[in-house]
Order: sequence, then structure tokens, then C-alpha cells
Amino acid sequence: MSTLIEQSSNPISTQASTTPSLRYGILVRPRLMQMYFDLLAFTLSFAVYQLLRAFVLTDLRSFTIEDHVIIALMSCAYWSVVFWLGGLYRDFYIRSPFDEFFTVIRHTFFGSAVIFLSIFVTSSTEYQSNPRFVFVVYWLVLCALVCIGRLAARQLQRRLREHGIIKISTVLVGSVARLRELIVDLHNEPAWGYDVLGVIVVDKTDSPIAGLNAQVLGDMKNVQYVMQTLRPREVLVTMDHNDHDALLQVTAQAADEGCLVKIVPDLYEIFSGQARTQQIYGSPLIEVSPELMQPWEEFAKRALDILVSLIALVVGMPVWVLTAIAVKATSKGPLFFVQDRVGRYGHIFQMAKFRSMYVDDQRGPTWTDQNDPRVTPVGRFVRKTHLDEIPQLWNVLKGEMSLVGPRPEQPYYVEKFTEMLPYYRRRLKVRPGVTGWWQVKARSNPESLEEIKQRLRYDFFYIENMSFKLDLEIMVRTIFVMLRGHGQA
Repeated sequence: MSTLIEQSSNPISTQASTTPSLRYGILVRPRLMQMYFDLLAFTLSFAVYQLLRAFVLTDLRSFTIEDHVIIALMSCAYWSVVFWLGGLYRDFYIRSPFDEFFTVIRHTFFGSAVIFLSIFVTSSTEYQSNPRFVFVVYWLVLCALVCIGRLAARQLQRRLREHGIIKISTVLVGSVARLRELIVDLHNEPAWGYDVLGVIVVDKTDSPIAGLNAQVLGDMKNVQYVMQTLRPREVLVTMDHNDHDALLQVTAQAADEGCLVKIVPDLYEIFSGQARTQQIYGSPLIEVSPELMQPWEEFAKRALDILVSLIALVVGMPVWVLTAIAVKATSKGPLFFVQDRVGRYGHIFQMAKFRSMYVDDQRGPTWTDQNDPRVTPVGRFVRKTHLDEIPQLWNVLKGEMSLVGPRPEQPYYVEKFTEMLPYYRRRLKVRPGVTGWWQVKARSNPESLEEIKQRLRYDFFYIENMSFKLDLEIMVRTIFVMLRGHGQA
């Protein structure tokens, strides 16, 4: 490996900028190109709709040009929000067009239904003369124009990628033999648009690396430095079947830097339940994406956090006051136990609970054992019913936590577990939660390395399957856990 290190001693200085398309700038970015074509489709479909109403209704001549322009702008703004919430402005350059078109059909249908339901409820009887006909025609025209526009955008983007105008900055990671095959595939498929900044070789081998036809950036020790310095848009990983630890380490470090990771598919069984399969022009890859939820789900999740926390804190105030009185009356010490925890992206925040232990026995970084003698009689009850967790709703309102997510851990344990399991920091990609999949399933503190791994399986299951629906399921399960008193005492 000496040759490898010598060639990668200063790998970054000769690299081109990772910003796609320096010559054409922001105009050719895939998301904006999709929006350009969508805005044109929104405008044309609105014009068709107005012409249709002109034939169906009789008093449209009272509308001025200014009225039409204002309504058209409102229509474009409405549909832009609907498409954004539906995730239609994420990069679709590698997603199946059928997947994209079915998503467009679904969102245009429900969006159109909302518009015409509003018209039907608020307009006069004359404007309701044939709402179903108007609805169907408008939806069909809108859907067709958007699909045609997005197909045109796909073809245009493909041409721009083939000519190197749109480039996706990429770093390849893997063994020499597998990297050589991948580089050949990328060279033969210019329409993929990958701009290979360099390669990271993970195996210790005497095989010649000069034939890779790409700059060698280093080995496993250089992964984090390369990601932080080059900031590639994507990382393509291709390794031998037995490189499990290397795969997990690369994936964790790349995801920490916000890179989209794609893995050669024969390693899928390693990431079973932790990765999503994606098609790249018919070639399947396993995706480990930093984008975990649809935009509308992220919005709904945060709105639910705020709404539920406010209602719980206000409506349950008598219960919280009684709990506070019981804690203060039965043992000496402060009302709250405050402790540093690690939140999203490693942010340290202070999390409060109703105190459940005797003050003299409050220690440093430690977990509570089953039937722990340090727990007060009242503390045993509030822990079993999870009432001690209520002050964390204030952290939820501040945005430091969510109602549902991986359990926030103490900084000491985050560092300890990260040393043992480098991919442990994957948990920090989301806000920690008051409750979560692990809390409603396991409900015990991990002690051994195997138990920590089991807890991570629960956390990764939640992270890689995050959805608004799953959050609702976990919240319902949590209610039953509280009613049954299954919390740890």
C-alpha cells in the first residue's frame, strides 16, 4: 500500500470543483429544470381550463386580464407547493419514469379535487352546473402536460449529461478489481452523468492501481477527509462480499457528510432493512440516502410535534402539577433531573425529566437497572407510566427533539458506541424522540455489544422506514405501553 499512500498524499489540489456545470450555472440544475417545465404546464392547463369555462359558463367576460393573471399566478404557486410537498422536486434523474409519472398522476388528481371541491362549496349554483366535467378535463390536461414536460426535461437532462454540461460529482470506493469494472461501466454510460473525482481503495493488495484510470485519493483512513474536502454529491461503493466492516464504515462516514451513497447490489443482504433499492437506467443499485422522508411528511411530522406537545402540556397540566408535588413531597432534591444529550447532527442539548431517584445517588454517565434501589417510590411509578418523560415535550417544542425518534443518548455513550460501531452515528441523522420503535419494542437498556447492535437494528429500521404513518403507529403503541405500565422501574 505504500504506492497508494504516496499517490494520495495531496489528492485534493488537482481536483476540479464539485459544483455541477460551471459554464451554465443554476439554469441546468435538474430540480429547477423540472420546475421550469412544470410552470409552463401549469400555465397552459390553466389557459385550457379558462377556455373550457368560457364555453360552459356565460359570464366570464366580466373577468379582466388582470384577474386572469392573478388567478394564473395563484394556480402556479398552489401546484408548486403541492409538488414540493409530494417530493416531486427531488432529483428524479435516476428514478424510473413510471414511478415519477404515477406520482404526478396521484398528486394532480388529489390537488385538482381540492380545487374543485373549494369551487363547488364557495361558488354560486350557476358555477356548479357541470363541476365533474370541468374537473375531469382540467385534471387530464394538467396531468398530460406535466408528464410531457417532465419527459422532455428528462431527455434534455440526458443530453446535457452526455455532453458533460450536467455533472454529478462522485467518489468511488471499493477494492481494486471491483473499481476497475465500475470505472469501465461509467465510461461506457456517459448518460449517467457521473464526474469521477477519484477513488478510495479499501483493500490491501499488490495489484497495480495505475490501470484504474482515476486519481487515487487514499485508503480507508482518508474517507472522512475526502468527503469533507471534496463534498461529492454521490458515493458509489463496490466491494468484495466479505468487506462488511469497511462497507458500514464508508456508508456511515459518507452519510454523516450528507452524501448520497449507492452500493453495488450483491451486498444487499448486508443492508437488509437499512437501504432502498433504486434503478439507474435499468441497473439496480442500493441507495442509502440522506433524504429520509417526503417533504410533506417532514412538514406533517413537525406540525404534529408542536400540536401534540402543546395540547399535552396545557390539557394535562393538573396531572403534571400533581406529579411535581408528589416528587417534591416524597424526597429531597430538585424537581427536574437535567442531563446533556446528543441530538440531531451531534448537537448537544439539555433534556429534563421529573426526578425519579434520590439526589445522593445521582451519578455520572450511567443507566438505570431493573428494580434499581436508587429509584424513589414515586419515581418507580412515574417511570413505569412514563410520566417522567413529560418535561421533554418542551424540548420537542424547541425543535431539539421529536415525539418519535431514536432515544437521545448521553455524549459519553455516543463516543463509546461510535468507537465500537462506527456506523452508530447514523442515528444522529434525525431528531431524537420522546418515544420510538426501540422504546415500544425492547424497553430495556443495552449492556453488551450485541444488545447495542440489537438496539441499532431497531433504530435503523425506524430511520430507513421513516414515514408519517409509522410515527402514528409508534405513538399509538406508546399509549398502550403507558396504560399497561411497562416502563422500566
